[in-house]
Amino acid sequence: VQLVESGGGSVQAGGSLRLSCAYSGDIYDSYCMAWFRQTPGKEREGVAVIEGADGTTTYADSVKGRFTISKANTKNTLYLQMNSLQHEDTAMYYCAAKLPFECYVDSSDFEYWGQGTQVTVS
Repeated sequence: VQLVESGGGSVQAGGSLRLSCAYSGDIYDSYCMAWFRQTPGKEREGVAVIEGADGTTTYADSVKGRFTISKANTKNTLYLQMNSLQHEDTAMYYCAAKLPFECYVDSSDFEYWGQGTQVTVS
């Protein structure tokens, strides 16, 4: 299993970025997939999840209305569209995958993780 994030970078407040996560191996369309973020000294925060079965999405309150998670099964790619970025969104962003049970934004049992991509908002 491999997950590789891309699309991070530096952006001014109010700007937008789209993160991508290319996945391969034993990650099936039915899996629960998510984006997390972490800054030094803080706990990892679930940002958004998408259920594999029906595409239901859930967001952390801090990003609701600004971020959109989506998935292209034919491309084995997970996305996170981030709009109206704020300084507080600065973090390392990780994509993750798990079996399709209890697919919540605060789930702690994600099994597969990428290496992360840095987002800096100034």
